[in-house]
Amino acid sequence: MARMLGSTYSDQVCSVARSLEVVGERWTLLIVRDALLGMRRFEEFQRSLGIARNILSDRLAKLVEHGILRRVEYSEKPVRAEYVLTDRGRELRGVILALMQWGDRNVPNPDGPPRLSRHIGCGGLVTEQPVCQEHGAIPVSEVEVVPGPGLRG
Repeated sequence: MARMLGSTYSDQVCSVARSLEVVGERWTLLIVRDALLGMRRFEEFQRSLGIARNILSDRLAKLVEHGILRRVEYSEKPVRAEYVLTDRGRELRGVILALMQWGDRNVPNPDGPPRLSRHIGCGGLVTEQPVCQEHGAIPVSEVEVVPGPGLRG
């Protein structure tokens, strides 16, 4: 009998599962994507995503709770706020870039990639690639995942 994966992964001793607890819902990653593109206000996210207001409000609150976004009031009457990426939120840029490039390769848009990642310094295309602390950039095929100190046995 297949085991159904629930909406929480507390019994999983896995960094991926713990990360999914925070950003594993599709609207959440799309909100982070839009924040990385410079969106900050509720109406901008709502317009971009076409998401129901109650769902957007819930996802933004969760991102604030987990320290990925910070809510900053910019108006008192009426009360209005912006959602600003924190350092923790900006760290998700690599995740979004990797997903974007995976999608461009494996589920491509017939008209080509909708966005390109370029190096600000020279304009060259940027790719997401593993980096070895000893040897620099390496192919994904040369990466292995081994037990770490936090793995219970």
